[in-house]
Amino acid sequence: MDNVSLRAIIRYLGLKGLSPKEVHKDMVATLGAGAPSYSMVKKWAAEFKRGRENLEDEPRSGRPVTVTTQETIDKIRNIILTDRRITQRYIASELGISQERVHAVIHGELQMTKALACWVPKLLGPDEKQIRLSISKDNLALFDSDPQRFLQQFVTVDEIWIHHFQPETKEHSESPAPKKIKLVRSTGKVMVSVFWDAEGVLLVYYQEKGHTLTGAKYADLLRQLHDNIKNSRPGKLAQGVLFHQDNTPVHKSTAADTAIQQCRFELVLHPPYSPDLSPSDYYLFPKMKKELSGRHVDSDDDIIAAVDHFLEVQNADFYTEGIRMLHERWTKCVNVGGDYIEI
Repeated sequence: MDNVSLRAIIRYLGLKGLSPKEVHKDMVATLGAGAPSYSMVKKWAAEFKRGRENLEDEPRSGRPVTVTTQETIDKIRNIILTDRRITQRYIASELGISQERVHAVIHGELQMTKALACWVPKLLGPDEKQIRLSISKDNLALFDSDPQRFLQQFVTVDEIWIHHFQPETKEHSESPAPKKIKLVRSTGKVMVSVFWDAEGVLLVYYQEKGHTLTGAKYADLLRQLHDNIKNSRPGKLAQGVLFHQDNTPVHKSTAADTAIQQCRFELVLHPPYSPDLSPSDYYLFPKMKKELSGRHVDSDDDIIAAVDHFLEVQNADFYTEGIRMLHERWTKCVNVGGDYIEI
C-alpha cells in the first residue's frame, strides 16, 4: 500500500476519534508488516488535526515539483554528449536531482543504455545497423588483405575522463562479497587523450583545467602525433598510417580534417555509437580503469602520474593484442547483422 493510501486511513480513523496510538494499533492488526510506523502515524495525525487536507508530500525546499522538463532532458543529453562515460551519480550531482530521475530520463526519454561504460542508443535502427555492418565488412577486407601490414600501420586515439576517485566496481573487486559504501562526488577529474599503435603509446595529452578540447587543439595534436611517429617509428610514415578515431565533433571538425590530410593519414572508418568497435573503449581504457580502481588521489598530478605509469609498464604485446582484437569484433558485428556485440 502506498503512502497516500496509508495517510488516508490515518485521517479516517482520526476522524472517528481514535488517538494516534489506537490508530497505529488498528493498522498493525489489519495490515501487519505493511503498517506504517508509530512515528509516521503520530506525525500525520497531528497534520490532519491542524486542518491539513492534502495527502501528498509537500515539494522539497529548493527543488521544483517536476524536474523532468525539456530543459532537464536537454541538459542531461548535453552532458552525455560531452562525456559518454559519465555516470548517473555524477549527472545527478551536477544538476541537483535524484539518480532515479536521471535514470528515467536517460533510459526513458533519451532511450540510451551503456555499452562498455559509454552511453549509446538503447536500440539501433536499421540504418545504423547497416552502417555498422558495411563499415565492419570494409575494415575486415582491409585487415585480411595483409594482417601484419595492418597491425604495423594502424594508429588509434580516444579520450577519457579520469576522476580523482575511481570506484572499485564489482567485477574488478577480488573480494567475494564487497560491502556497499556511499561514494561522494569526486572533487576533480582529468581528461586524457591517448594515441597508440601495436607497439605502444605515441602521444598522451592531458587537457588543461578549465579548458575544452577544440578542433584547433586536436589538429595541433595530430601534427604532433605525425612528428612523434617520424621520430619513434622509422618507416611507418612511408608505409602509410591507417588512422582510427571515433565520430565526436572535435574529431570531425574542419580543422581536424585539414590536419589529417596534411599528415597524409588514411582514415579507417568508424561507425557512430560504436564503442564496442573501438580499441580504446573495449580494451585500453577498461584495463587502465581497473588498474586505477579503488584509488583516491588528491591532485591532478597524482592522476597523471598514475596514468603515465600504467601506459609505460605495458609491453608491446599488450598493445598489439588490443588492436588484433578488432578483427574478431568486426567479424562478430557482421555475423549479428550490425547489432551491438557487447552491452
